[in-house]
Amino acid sequence: MGGQLRWDVESTCSVCGWAVAVCGGDVPAELRDQMLSEHGPARLQVRSPSTKSVAIMRVLRAELGIDLMNAKAVLRRAVDGDYSGTLPEMEHLARALRKSGIAAAVTRL
Repeated sequence: MGGQLRWDVESTCSVCGWAVAVCGGDVPAELRDQMLSEHGPARLQVRSPSTKSVAIMRVLRAELGIDLMNAKAVLRRAVDGDYSGTLPEMEHLARALRKSGIAAAVTRL
């Protein structure tokens, strides 16, 4: 929705039929940890970083809301194949990078 990650959880009691739905923007840490535990992490891989480092960091800063120093660290980790998170998080970043003309892919670990 609007180019942002969102989450939702729905549950219905099989005994009484009571239902609840919860959603929001940032994934709560407990839910994120559960997703990683159940589905495993995914890795962001960025190609051709030397020619597009500035563009890559611009996207990382915008998407992750981080400063330049942290963007450099994430860039290094992504180039080394060491930046991971949930599949939706990594796909969101890869799409933003590709939209800016940067070759990026996501793989399961």
